[in-house]
Amino acid sequence: MEKRAKRGRAASKSPKVAAGELLTLLDFVRYAVSRFREAKLVFAHGTTDPVAEAAFLVCETLHLHPDQFETFATARVTVAEARQILEVIARRVTTRKPAAYLVSKIYMRGLPFYVDERVIVPRSFIGELLDSHFSQSEEEGGSLIDDPGSVQNVLDLCTGSGCLAILAAHAFSQARVDAVDISGDALDVAARNIADYGLEDRVRLHRGDLFGPLGGKRYDLIISNPPYVDAQGMAELPRECRAEPKLAFDGGADGIDIVRRILDQAGRHLTPQGGLLCEIGRGREWLEAAFPQLPLLWLDTEDSEGEVFWIGVADL
Repeated sequence: MEKRAKRGRAASKSPKVAAGELLTLLDFVRYAVSRFREAKLVFAHGTTDPVAEAAFLVCETLHLHPDQFETFATARVTVAEARQILEVIARRVTTRKPAAYLVSKIYMRGLPFYVDERVIVPRSFIGELLDSHFSQSEEEGGSLIDDPGSVQNVLDLCTGSGCLAILAAHAFSQARVDAVDISGDALDVAARNIADYGLEDRVRLHRGDLFGPLGGKRYDLIISNPPYVDAQGMAELPRECRAEPKLAFDGGADGIDIVRRILDQAGRHLTPQGGLLCEIGRGREWLEAAFPQLPLLWLDTEDSEGEVFWIGVADL
């Protein structure tokens, strides 16, 4: 009896929506935003605010690409669809899991990728930088590599779900990509995404610790979004982030333990014209103090300032 009473009290906290009260996609987005704000959810997993997250969940439930939201914003949903939308909104509030886990999908650069709780939810800035700083088009403002068309071999360290390796394969159409992760579970997810894009012949997965499984192979470009959360950050991770693999976050006391190792070894794995593109979050101050001799080039994106650096092999 006591357990039933507790369940009843918990259920009563969820507002009841009568049939016909919410009609359009916009209605459900507004409702979701109110629920999300009331629950004080955290947004850092592919969407940065409650409106974007609500629209994402509504679209995924209705099997629409996010770009189609505006087209159907005032369209009415069916009773069955309304039930499904309300269910996923409630799950987001009650479980506080990242929305991407609830629908097993995330988008990067407009492309969908499968994700589940075996991998961190991808939200790297490197995808944007592959478009903006490695383009052969003069309109993009030039490339960090003299001839992007000549890139033959790319390495993605700490690949996780494999999304950056896949984006690199798209950015450098002639290149083969090696993708490394220490987690076998993560590589299983990456293999699924690689197969979804038909890139099994161009993207090869390796299980191991950073450069360990690669021997002496050299690359024209190394990209990495490694674990870089410091000890204080790990202690303060919001509940949403705690649903993700701890291994994908923990960067040691100051957050740059793994980045140090990458910088120490990268030069031995780059071709004469190659370079390293690495994301470190908010660890710039720590990194510059640890490597004052390195002329790191800090790159900005639409949503970040100085969280990704580039360094050519000659400077390593």
